[in-house]
Amino acid sequence: MAKNKEIKTNAMRILDRMKIPYRQYTYECGEFVDGLQTVAILGLDPQKVYKTLVTVGAGKEYFVFVIPVAEELDLKLAARAVGQKALEMIHVKEINQVTGYIRGGCTAVGMKKQYVTVIDSSAEPLPSMVVSGGRIGSQIELAPADLCRAANARFADVTGKAGEA
Repeated sequence: MAKNKEIKTNAMRILDRMKIPYRQYTYECGEFVDGLQTVAILGLDPQKVYKTLVTVGAGKEYFVFVIPVAEELDLKLAARAVGQKALEMIHVKEINQVTGYIRGGCTAVGMKKQYVTVIDSSAEPLPSMVVSGGRIGSQIELAPADLCRAANARFADVTGKAGEA
């Protein structure tokens, strides 16, 4: 077997350790592009591509949400899902400090600390979903239940789009 020079991200190492199967997609990208650009570059179905967002509550605790790439997080639903009165998005400059990842490469698996993580319920019935692989230019496809297990997450409607098709 030839040695593969592929550099695994922390998220991929965790998935490997947990024996969770995934497919990696890579693309050339020198800087942050939004999720819809990534979908177009890779030719993926936008319905199964999800982005990872990080919020902060009044007590300075952080919460992670994985939502469809074309949707917006409903902060009221998100706050309710994690038992908070209110949440706000963290500032872009805080992403690396809080998660260990950079903007455009943030994923729910393998953050610096284990934060309460919620995956939008729209992902639950999908056979597979695509999320960041843990760095810009890398995406991983895996079963939603496997992402849920790897990120110690749960499913909840946090976009207000559950049940819409």
